[in-house]
Amino acid sequence: MTMQTYNRSDDVKCLNLFLKNELSAVETYQQCIKKLDDEKIASGLADLQNSHQRRVQLLRQKIAELGGDPVDSSGLWGSFAKMVEGSATVFGDKSAIAALEEGEDRGRDNYIDKSDDLSPEVQRFVNAELLPEQRRSHDMLNRIQQMVH
Repeated sequence: MTMQTYNRSDDVKCLNLFLKNELSAVETYQQCIKKLDDEKIASGLADLQNSHQRRVQLLRQKIAELGGDPVDSSGLWGSFAKMVEGSATVFGDKSAIAALEEGEDRGRDNYIDKSDDLSPEVQRFVNAELLPEQRRSHDMLNRIQQMVH
């Protein structure tokens, strides 16, 4: 039986990728909320944005605990926020929320796909703290999307 060795810098690199995704989600929700006319939907999206903001804080804290430096911007991921903003302007609320749902799908899949490469400690963190909240966000957005139809 071979023992898998884990490198903290690999954990930090992966967590920083997750952090970029979460920062992008916060930006994307902000852009979408600004464009919406429906106050009830905007309020639901603000709750989702807050959920992503909490994950940003959790990730920053975990990265620092591991001795890493948390990224401070979404980098290229921020272009997704600009695309959603454009969708909301050109195609309306329904398209913007569909784009948000696609982002939620990607976020969920990213946590699932990449967590196998993490050390057991960091894997537990992702599975206990981040993934359940990501799934909850995804489900909430599905309910909001049904309100738009």
